[in-house]
Amino acid sequence: QVQLVESGGGLAQAGGSLTVSCKATGRFYSINAMSWYRQAPGKQRELVAEITGDNTRNYAESVKDRFTISRDNAENTVTLAMNSLKPEDTAVYYCRAEARQYYYSPYYSRWGQGTQVTVSS
Repeated sequence: QVQLVESGGGLAQAGGSLTVSCKATGRFYSINAMSWYRQAPGKQRELVAEITGDNTRNYAESVKDRFTISRDNAENTVTLAMNSLKPEDTAVYYCRAEARQYYYSPYYSRWGQGTQVTVSS
């Protein structure tokens, strides 16, 4: 089964930049979509950005033109580069991946443990 290990995040000032990364490890046949979600205190978890197996990217309106998602299939990693950060970007950021155990298996999803991103005004 796949495990997701996140890194990066931390503290930035408004207008600054941060990067979060997520590496998939463990035994699996392939990974399809990889995505980043975030959850602010008292709010529901929301999709921030997604990149599919064919590199189609989708972004939440609130982060378009500021965040960029990319993936390295050889390393099984997904990265979210966050620019022009705003205080409202403050949240725990979670990585999610759709993986399958064997070529004939259905896809299942896994979540990372989350990494804190804090943007000060």
